[in-house]
Amino acid sequence: MGERGKPRPAIFRALGKLDPPAAVDVDGETFQLVEIFKHDSWAATAIYQSATKKIVCKFNRQQSILGLPVRWLGRWLARREAAHYRRLADLPNVPHLCGPVSVAGDVLPYAVAHDYVEGRPLRADDVLPESFLIELRSAFDEVHRRQMAYVDLHKRENILVGDDGRPYLIDFQVSWMLPENAGIFGSFKRWFLRQLQSIDRYHLGKHESKLRTSLSGEPTTSSARPWWIRVHRVIAVPLRETRRRLLVLVGVRKAKGRSHTEHFAEDAVRQESKV
Repeated sequence: MGERGKPRPAIFRALGKLDPPAAVDVDGETFQLVEIFKHDSWAATAIYQSATKKIVCKFNRQQSILGLPVRWLGRWLARREAAHYRRLADLPNVPHLCGPVSVAGDVLPYAVAHDYVEGRPLRADDVLPESFLIELRSAFDEVHRRQMAYVDLHKRENILVGDDGRPYLIDFQVSWMLPENAGIFGSFKRWFLRQLQSIDRYHLGKHESKLRTSLSGEPTTSSARPWWIRVHRVIAVPLRETRRRLLVLVGVRKAKGRSHTEHFAEDAVRQESKV
């Protein structure tokens, strides 16, 4: 397993020194905490179980940053993600959005919940049938048809392989959708949406290429890299490396700062390490 870092200090945890609550009330049912599978700087995500089903609850940032209050940010992120789930409510490849999350009668405006999908994150070495790829492509075509961009598709763990063999999309925190009333900047927003959708198609093509290579043994090609990604990497890569060095400096991560060296590695990383 290798050397692990020490637990994250409060400033690097969405809920600070707290963990997700032991029980929540959603849609008239009480759910008990089963497992926390992620708690990073932006959100804590956990599985809950009631007498009838499992759900996933995400608790967005509440911990202040160097004394600056950011509770508003957690509420905004929750509202935003819930809106994305609502726009895709009838898409079978997206989990059903649950109602408000409350604890002891108090609604948590920074939390959002959806049904749990029995399955696992997509792996780089998966060998899946052609039907999986066709349905995955169809799901993204429908997301785009509804004037949305997923944005975070470079993380293959955001695609779940259901126990039923079907693809599921989760985690719409950084997704973007065109407002119903685009306003005076409508032309720019539609252009912006097209750029984000081109990034989706590029990353989807990369995932499909790897899956088809695993399926056939023959290398395949993906779509051309959009210019947005080239620009993004010029900015994002140095920022990511700086963040990694900071986490190593404070002892949260080891060596080169990879996420699997954390004291508590998130669920997708832990599942990958078992393969």
